Amino acid sequence: MSIPFNLAGQFSDEKKNEVVAIYSLDAEFTKPLWVFGISSYDFVWKDLNSSKIICTYRQNGMSFLGILDYGTNWFSLLDIHLTDIRNLVSCGSCLYVEGASTTHPLSIVKVNLDVNQSNATKSSVLWSSSPDATKYDSYFSSPEVIEFPTEHPGQNAYAYFYPPSSPTYKASLDEKPPLLLESHVGPTGETSSGLNLKIQYWTSRGWAFVDVNYGGSTGYGRKYRERVLGQWGIVDVNDCCSCAKFLVECGKVDGERLCVTGRSGGGYTTLASLAFKETFKAGASLHGVPDLSLLKVETSKFESHYFDNLLGDEKAYLERSPINHVDKFSCPVILFQGLDDKVVPPVHARMMYKALKNKGLPVALVEYEGEPHWFTKPETIKFTLEQQMVFFARLVGHFEVADPITPIKIDNFDEQ
Repeated sequence: MSIPFNLAGQFSDEKKNEVVAIYSLDAEFTKPLWVFGISSYDFVWKDLNSSKIICTYRQNGMSFLGILDYGTNWFSLLDIHLTDIRNLVSCGSCLYVEGASTTHPLSIVKVNLDVNQSNATKSSVLWSSSPDATKYDSYFSSPEVIEFPTEHPGQNAYAYFYPPSSPTYKASLDEKPPLLLESHVGPTGETSSGLNLKIQYWTSRGWAFVDVNYGGSTGYGRKYRERVLGQWGIVDVNDCCSCAKFLVECGKVDGERLCVTGRSGGGYTTLASLAFKETFKAGASLHGVPDLSLLKVETSKFESHYFDNLLGDEKAYLERSPINHVDKFSCPVILFQGLDDKVVPPVHARMMYKALKNKGLPVALVEYEGEPHWFTKPETIKFTLEQQMVFFARLVGHFEVADPITPIKIDNFDEQ
């Protein structure tokens, strides 16, 4: 008999036409289906009578790997070093897992199972996105999982906080570090604790960094994810600002040097935070969205109704578009845009740049030939990081960066 599975702990009995629970666990067993080929579970085949499934799930933003025997309702965790698991596939006596940890970058790991295919005996890295990264682990900042109060009493949100870390330099005891807050893409995506060398770029140079899983993020359950429905541009903005304020109140960062950055949907949250709040002193938008109404017209069929769920009626599209509230911007902004971007076309960044420039705010626009929505060229990624660093240092940090970076011109600033 064919038995289709739903790894929320259920299977569909086709003969009886009913869904039967085989295991209950308050967790998420897959990621948002933004890309094809997601593999969050697989059958463990030992013989024709095998009844085991290898699966990954997330609780409170952390990944776990386990084996479910749906014949006996037995479940066992596998102890491996990965804390952010993306995909997996079973292969008899072993399995292959794509994932990362706080000290290891995205990798392909082979996990060997015992003869009963119930426990992991050893694991080994077959491929790493940054094989030399561990040579610099003395510089790595380990993330601290923080839970902070939001503007809604009784509702908390989550983030990974990275303090500055360097084996050779330390700040004076009376100086708190500047903060860069990132709003992740999505907005129903998530950020994780996997080693991110872009984050380590900042923390190794004296910055604190916080990666926020605002309301609407995956990894914390359906109720948490649905906070953003009809509230995009409100919940995400409020939670990011609440996180920054929380870190200031805890004495971890300098309240006068708060910066925000984000890509794509996170770029929208960045611009909306600068338009509708006064928490941050500067921002960087990487192919972000300033005009929601224009995005709705231009978006792909795949996302054609996604924003309706996130925003609601036409009034919300207008009211929550940063481009319609340029008068509320009050701090410097740098914009990065790929000229081959089909998701958020260059017209978005250009109109935002022109509006801010005309208002007299310090602003810069960097455009990249041949780059699509997600920047892919190493030189582009490097230049973007460096220009954000020097932009924030010049206008908010009030210090000179140690790296030999030539800053680009900032309109309404350099000519003064």
